Amino acid sequence: MIDVKNITKAFGSLQVLKGIDLHIGTGEVVSIVGPSGAGKTTLLQIMGTLDKADSGSVEINGVDVSLLSNNKLADYRNRNIGFVFQFHQLLPEFTAEENIMIPALIAGERRSAAKARARELLAFLGLEERAGHKPAELSGGEKQRIAVARALINNPAVVFADEPSGSLDSKNKQELHQLFFDLREKFGQTFVIVTHDEELAAITDRTIHIVDGQIMPDTAKAEEA
Repeated sequence: MIDVKNITKAFGSLQVLKGIDLHIGTGEVVSIVGPSGAGKTTLLQIMGTLDKADSGSVEINGVDVSLLSNNKLADYRNRNIGFVFQFHQLLPEFTAEENIMIPALIAGERRSAAKARARELLAFLGLEERAGHKPAELSGGEKQRIAVARALINNPAVVFADEPSGSLDSKNKQELHQLFFDLREKFGQTFVIVTHDEELAAITDRTIHIVDGQIMPDTAKAEEA
C-alpha cells in the first residue's frame, strides 16, 4: 500500500531522516512514535506529499508520488490522501458541514453529492445535529471528529494523522482513538498516526519506533498474515 525506500531529509546541516525504508499494508492502523526531534512528523509529511525528501521514493498504491509534477501531486493528494492534525484546522467562517465538504468541492464534486457524503459522515459520527454549527460552537472533541470527517470526504486510500489526540482530554482521546478503528472497519482506510500517546500506540496494529532519524529494527515491515 505504502512503500518508502531510502528516504533522506536534511534541514541545513541537520540530517533529520537517514535512509528510511518502510512498508505499510492496506487497512493497517500504524502508529509512529519516538522522542521529539526524531523525525516522525517530517517522515509523515513526506509520505503525505506535503514535503519532499532529498532522496529516495514514496509509492502509494503503486504510484511513485515523488515523480509527480506539482499540479498532478496536488490533485493526487486531494483525491487519495486525508489529513488530521493536532489542532483541527477548521475554517471558522464555515459550518461543520461546509468544512467537511471543502475537499470534495475542490476535487470538482457536485455540491449536492458533496453535501450528501458530508451528511453520511456526520451521521456515522453521531454529529448530524451539529451540521450547521460553526467551529466556535463545537467542543474540542466535536471539532476533531469534524476534521476526521473532512479527511474522509473523498474516500482516500490513506489518512495521515499528526498527534490527532494531543489537544484532547482523556474521554475525547479514547473516543477518537476508537473512531480510527471504527472507520477502518466501515470504510477500509489505512491510518498512519504520529503520536506521543502511549495508549493509542498500544492499540494500533503496529508501532514503528524512530530514533535519531532511523527506524528501529523489526518495526518497519508489515507483519505477515
